[in-house]
Amino acid sequence: MKNLIIVLVILGGITFGALNYHFILFDDSLKVLKKADLTLDSTFVDARGAGKLKLLLNPALIEAGFKDLVRQHEDEKKK
Repeated sequence: MKNLIIVLVILGGITFGALNYHFILFDDSLKVLKKADLTLDSTFVDARGAGKLKLLLNPALIEAGFKDLVRQHEDEKKK
């Protein structure tokens, strides 16, 4: 019974993370961005290479602040 409770708590944490955060994979790092809405859409986003341009048009990512994250990431790469 104790193991079942532990598994349920872990699954609840994973579900909470999937509903509340975008996990964005860039060429050299993984960034986490808070979602504007509780959905499973765009939970994991591949932004490697030219994929960033297409993602800049995604309304859910725009609302969450993806443009600012991309600018911040590009500034970090220049340093």
